[in-house]
Amino acid sequence: PQGCVLEVRGTSFQIQVWRALLRQPRARTYGELAAELGRPSAARAVGGAVGANDLAWVIPCHHVLRRGTLLGGYRWGLDRKRAMLTYEHASRLLAAG
Repeated sequence: PQGCVLEVRGTSFQIQVWRALLRQPRARTYGELAAELGRPSAARAVGGAVGANDLAWVIPCHHVLRRGTLLGGYRWGLDRKRAMLTYEHASRLLAAG
């Protein structure tokens, strides 16, 4: 089957962050994601990259949480972030049977 091709533009660091989110779309904190990228002190920069993502559903930046698993901010609002996470969780439960 044919896939969809999207052109994503960002800085080198932003693209690193987005690729990491695509490789393992799971919940983690800004600090954990920064550490995964080998930049443990770059949590704020990760937050900037997350906020710069224009493809909210495609690149799962809604999976990034504040320390202590708080939802934190979200470019499109916390209600949308909460709804996206709830939808994904419900989908997994339904798929598990």
